[in-house]
Amino acid sequence: MRSQSEPAEAEPGAIARPPLVRELLLVAGLFLVYKFGRQLATGHTAEAMHNAHRIWDLERTLHLPSEVSVQSALLHGDTLVHLANTYYATVHFPATLAFLVWLYLRRPAHYVWARRVLAVVTAAALVLPFTFPLAPPRMLAATGLIDTAHVYGPSVYGPPSSDHLSNQFAAMPSLHFGWALMVAIGLIVATRARWRWLWLLHPAITLLVIVGTANHYWLDAIIATAMLGTALALIHPPHRTTTTAGRGTRGLTVEEPALVGAAR
Repeated sequence: MRSQSEPAEAEPGAIARPPLVRELLLVAGLFLVYKFGRQLATGHTAEAMHNAHRIWDLERTLHLPSEVSVQSALLHGDTLVHLANTYYATVHFPATLAFLVWLYLRRPAHYVWARRVLAVVTAAALVLPFTFPLAPPRMLAATGLIDTAHVYGPSVYGPPSSDHLSNQFAAMPSLHFGWALMVAIGLIVATRARWRWLWLLHPAITLLVIVGTANHYWLDAIIATAMLGTALALIHPPHRTTTTAGRGTRGLTVEEPALVGAAR
């Protein structure tokens, strides 16, 4: 019989926290692939503008709500539109990084799952700028939209011709929305608090922001959602136990069935 002072043995099959240095390198690599991969697809201005007209016309054919109505709501006050621009510029990466750090520290098995999903979605998203370069609606005069970041600030983009840090003709899919949706889904799956569904406010606000600031079309978010849904269908989350709710010490085992439905 083991005394109370002896450490408890790890449960067979339990997932240990991945090595920190390796994970830092993996996440940093994911970020660099995201940044430099998009840059490789720059320089398709004419095609990107042509595709922008096609997307705008397709949305009208599908009777999707006009992005103009969302922007009009933001333009009711300088403070509101400035907040939207700030949200677009400052929340995307920090929120995703904080999500991964929290999972790594508190839910290691869910961290591995979430990191894999984000990696797959990001890699898949990098293909579209090569095959379908797309100018954002703020560049398309036919939309009647304005570049709110340029007019009201803060702005993260310079003129496309001199912007060496990003590819502004990679509007589809919207990783702003795709990552935000994964953050919400990941926290909903990994926790049990009754208010966890409020995490869906993050992608909801992100959607209104990216559309209202004329950085993305509705279809950019729809395609991002489809990509995320495919990744979630292929990469199952770990089984939820008392550990995932922050109670008890039972490990998360690989052999236990996945709650696929919880992520949908």
